[in-house]
Amino acid sequence: MKPPYDITSIILKLITSISEKIGEISANLIDRPSPQLRKQNKIKTIHSSLKIEGNTLTQEQVTAIVENKRVIGPKKDVLEVLNAIKVYDLLTTFNPISSKSFLKAHKLLMNELIEKPGRYRNQEVGIFQGTKVAHIAPPAKNVPFLMNDLFKYLKNEDELTLIKSCVFHYEMEFIHPFMDGNGRMGRLWQTVILMQQYPVFEFLPFETLISQTQQDYYNVLAQSDKAGRSTLFIEYMLDVIDKSLNELLSFNNRILKDTDRLNYFLSIGKNEFTRKDYMNVFKDISSSTASRDLKKGVEMNLFHKTGNKNKTVYKLTKE
Repeated sequence: MKPPYDITSIILKLITSISEKIGEISANLIDRPSPQLRKQNKIKTIHSSLKIEGNTLTQEQVTAIVENKRVIGPKKDVLEVLNAIKVYDLLTTFNPISSKSFLKAHKLLMNELIEKPGRYRNQEVGIFQGTKVAHIAPPAKNVPFLMNDLFKYLKNEDELTLIKSCVFHYEMEFIHPFMDGNGRMGRLWQTVILMQQYPVFEFLPFETLISQTQQDYYNVLAQSDKAGRSTLFIEYMLDVIDKSLNELLSFNNRILKDTDRLNYFLSIGKNEFTRKDYMNVFKDISSSTASRDLKKGVEMNLFHKTGNKNKTVYKLTKE
């Protein structure tokens, strides 16, 4: 059965805006970030998602753990980061429509943090905000059936991936299938769902914006519970995604260095190319910047140059 939600004008506008940005990102190959940018975004994602759950480690400490450096901090917080690193390193191996894959991710994410990670809860749970009960989750006996229905919904090809990812995130939070780790699993699995169609989401740390608007995140979850449908949560999450994509587009050229652009271009696999080919990929750089990049590429022996002026051709260096 399809989970209840309404398509509003806000949702339609956001889907249009997101689709346009994804098209621009793909056209400029920003969905193939350099290893350095991938690392930075992974760190932001892990830090932000765990911060929402109360992890006290700073982004600098998370960076140090990623770089295999020793960090002094609460044992539980360090373990949460180590587990998250393992999960995000395996991000491309998870199947978004597989409950087994979903449970495997939870097992890795919550290993040694709770008893029996990777299994649905067998106890009743309530979610508290302060001393007030914010949400009573469905009975434990219903969890396997509810999650099975939710994964069936993900297989519906008539539904837009952007919508399905938000609906799954909300419905999973409502079901609260685990004793702990539900929030980070909801955000993780939304990423897994999205990146199957849009590769850029593997490297887009939208959790950072959720962390910055954490109270809004909890508010729309509560409001959606009260309304009995996920409409408000879909609007919130699509807005977060849209703003995250906008940040990626706005800051990409400033973040990218000459070596990053060269790495991008080499990943395309062209054996021969001209400066014009290079500038067709990086549309916002000047011809003089492109020439400096290509000169550096020659100096680094990434490719060699033949011809002069407008007849110059660059050929990849054979290993």
